[in-house]
Amino acid sequence: MKIRTAEVIVTSPGRNFVTLKVTTEDGVTGLGDATLNGRELSVAAYLSDHVVPLLLGHDAGRIEDTWQFLYRSAYWRRGPVTMAAIAAVDVALWDIKAKTAGMPLYQLLGGASRNGIQAYGHASGRTLDELFDSIRAHREMGYTAIRVQTSVPGLKSVYGVASQPSVDGKRYDYEPAQRQAFPPEEDWDTRAYLRHLPTVFEAVRNEFGPELPLLHDGHHRMTPIQAAKLGKALEPYDLFWLEDCTPAENQAALRLVRHHTTTPLAIGEVFNTVWDYQTLIQEQLIDYVRSAVTHTGGVTAMRKLLDFAAQYQIKSGIHGPTDISPVGMAAALHLDLAIHNFGIQEYMQHAPATNEVFQQTFTFRDGFLHPGEEPGIGVTLDEKAAASYPYAAAYLPFNRLADGTVHDW
Repeated sequence: MKIRTAEVIVTSPGRNFVTLKVTTEDGVTGLGDATLNGRELSVAAYLSDHVVPLLLGHDAGRIEDTWQFLYRSAYWRRGPVTMAAIAAVDVALWDIKAKTAGMPLYQLLGGASRNGIQAYGHASGRTLDELFDSIRAHREMGYTAIRVQTSVPGLKSVYGVASQPSVDGKRYDYEPAQRQAFPPEEDWDTRAYLRHLPTVFEAVRNEFGPELPLLHDGHHRMTPIQAAKLGKALEPYDLFWLEDCTPAENQAALRLVRHHTTTPLAIGEVFNTVWDYQTLIQEQLIDYVRSAVTHTGGVTAMRKLLDFAAQYQIKSGIHGPTDISPVGMAAALHLDLAIHNFGIQEYMQHAPATNEVFQQTFTFRDGFLHPGEEPGIGVTLDEKAAASYPYAAAYLPFNRLADGTVHDW
C-alpha cells in the first residue's frame, strides 16, 4: 500500500476547488479536498511543492503517523494553508483505507450512530416577502431546519442574501467570491443590523410558528457586548443557534456573551486546530463546533476535536457551504454519521457543473443526508470534466463602515 503518485487538481466548475488525488502502487485511489476559498493556489502550491514529494513511497495505511509527520516536521505549525493541505492528505488516505477494506468510511469510524444526518438550508431575502418565499422553498426541498439571513435597511449588500445583485450575475450566497481584479467592497452598520434583526425573527416566528428550528449567522461582525445584546434580543424566538456572533480568536470574549444570553452559540468556521477551541470548550462557552473537515486537518483531527467537545456536552455543526467541495462534504457526512455528539450539518447544494466534476453517492431526502454505502468516501472525480473548467481568480468581499473603516465581512 505504498503511495505511487499524488496529484493536485485545480478546477473551477462555478467556483474554484483544489483536490488531491493519491494513488497507491496497487492502483487504489483516494481523494481529499484542499479548497481554501479566495486563497486556493496557496494550498495547491503548498501541496505540490512541499507535501507531495514527502508522500511518494510512503505507506498509505499509516494515517495517524502521516498526519503527525506533516504537522510536526514542517516546524511552522497550524494556519489555514497548512491544515487544509494536511486535511486533503488525511481524507485521501482514509478514502484509500476504506476502499481497501471494502466498506464506507463511517464503518471504519465505528459504524453509524444514527439513521440519517439532519441538515439545515440557507433561506434569505431583501424583504420579508422574499424571505418567507425562500423559507417555503427550502421546506419544499425537504429542509427541516432553516438559516435565516436578511438585508438591512440602508445597506446595499449584506452577507448571505441570495437575491441581492452580484458583480458576475451569479447567486450571491452560492458564490460570494467575485471574479474580478480586486475584492468587492460592501457597506456595514452594526447598530442598524441590531435594530432590524429581532423584528425579522419576530415576523418569521409569527408566520411559521414555534416548531421550525431557526439559525442565524452573525459572520464575526459584532463586538462581544453587541453580540451579547443580540443574543438576548433573540431569546424570545428560540434560535437553534447564533453563529459567529463575534470574532472568536479572542476566546475569552465569549465569556461576556455567555454571561448575558442563553441563545445557543456556534463558533469556528475560520478555526483550523483544536487549540483554537481550548478555552471555548473547557469553559463551555459555545454549544456547537463549526469547523470544516477540509480546513481543520481532516477526519483524524476533527474526530479528536469532536471527542474533546463531547466531554462538555458540546455538539457538532460542521461547516458545509459550497466552498467545501463534494469530497470535503462526503468526508464530513461519514464523520457525522459515526460520532455520538452530532448536532446538525450545514448543507448548501452544489451547482450542476460541480456535480458533473465530482460524482457523489451521498443523498439528501426528507431533510436528512446520508453518505451512502460505497466503499471509501463515495466520491469520484471526472478529470476530463475538471480540465474543462480552468481556475479563475476570485476574491471574497470585504466591509467598510460609513466613515471608511475596514470592518469584518
